Amino acid sequence: MITMIACAKRKPGMSAAEFNTYWIERHAPLVRSVPQFMRHVRKYVQYHCDPHGPKGGSPFGGSADYDGVGELWFDSREAMKAAFDEPRYLEVIRPDELEFLDLEKCLVFIADEFVIHDELSKTR
Repeated sequence: MITMIACAKRKPGMSAAEFNTYWIERHAPLVRSVPQFMRHVRKYVQYHCDPHGPKGGSPFGGSADYDGVGELWFDSREAMKAAFDEPRYLEVIRPDELEFLDLEKCLVFIADEFVIHDELSKTR
């Protein structure tokens, strides 16, 4: 399993509320509506920054430079590449990303998962 983790930054001039609404209500359903892309995706998760949290809200300090984090899980790097090479991704999803994301300021990691502790798996 491979995970693409994207730290998302909204376009200049877009409020945090507008960004959150667009990402969850427009972009997510659009992504799910493209079977050519979704057939490669095992899990898609969005984490939206808490607008009511303290400014710079981490117990570790720092500032909230990003508006949220997205995770896309794939079976392999090859599956991830195939997803982003899909013509329908390039025709439908990619142009929509340009509507709400400042892509130059987004930060993307491709990562292997090493579970250290998973209390949730014990309850299933």
